[in-house]
Amino acid sequence: MRRALEWLTNLFPIWVLLGGALALIWPHLFTWFSGQAIVWGLAVIMLGMGITLSIDDFKGVLAMPRAVAMGFAAQYLIMPFLGWAVARLLKLPTPFAVGLILVACCPGGTASNVVTYIARAHVALSVLMTMCSTFGAIIMTPLLTKWLAGTYVPVDGWGLFWSTVQVVLLPLLIGIGLHHFSPRAVRTVTPVAPLISVLMIVLICASVIGQNANEVKQSGGLLLLGVFLLHAGGFFLGYWFARIFGYDQIVCRTVSIEVGMQNSGLGVVLARKHFSPQAAVPCAISATFHSVIGSICAGVWRLRSPRNAAERRPSDPARAASR
Repeated sequence: MRRALEWLTNLFPIWVLLGGALALIWPHLFTWFSGQAIVWGLAVIMLGMGITLSIDDFKGVLAMPRAVAMGFAAQYLIMPFLGWAVARLLKLPTPFAVGLILVACCPGGTASNVVTYIARAHVALSVLMTMCSTFGAIIMTPLLTKWLAGTYVPVDGWGLFWSTVQVVLLPLLIGIGLHHFSPRAVRTVTPVAPLISVLMIVLICASVIGQNANEVKQSGGLLLLGVFLLHAGGFFLGYWFARIFGYDQIVCRTVSIEVGMQNSGLGVVLARKHFSPQAAVPCAISATFHSVIGSICAGVWRLRSPRNAAERRPSDPARAASR
């Protein structure tokens, strides 16, 4: 049973792609999942991440502070400015430009941990980076969005901050509390929690695409190109950012995946609440693109082992993060 659940979870790019395609053809299949349901869906995703975290995970940051700090810097330096640059370069309509910048300012997505595992990269580092960028999003996402998207429309920075606290911090803290005070219940739901998170991501993204199916079709390739450039650039620049700092291939692959994959669900919720339904469209499409690109990279890297034995041990934090 557990292996079947893992297999279904690992197919998350297929589910997201299928959901988006069906939403364009038959929007009514997903548009029922809207309004507060989307907010609660994201809360379920964050809660699912929280129950996997323990105090020991936070101590893990101390074991590899340089690698985690480098990954955090890459996340919030590369993607936000890349999103702004792509929006300017392609001259995207204002709602789409704002949405692209917003999702670029979001933290790394939880699906990155699955992709890192498939790629045989540094799973422990991936989890730590996702955790740190998610907690950092409480400050960084509102701050960067106000700065960069503020060139297009007025941005309520405090409103974004409070919304991020509600849909990110509170579910995470509840999840961590459950991990420590209800371990038996957590062990019961842990096997199915990742698949539930994948289901929530599919429903959120397909719902937004379905509600804006006409706009997506009318935008043609321009919006799709913008989202593709954002994530392809994130994977590429994330890898070389780590390489410049002298890290080995295992860490470089991990940082590439973390930077290239965003928490698109958070972008959808914030866009719908603080901007417009159209601004949520790039965020929804983002989930499809980063999942597909990440899966392709993971497949290629899984077949291409690192060059030396020292790089073949991603489970060893000291070895993988020492360079």
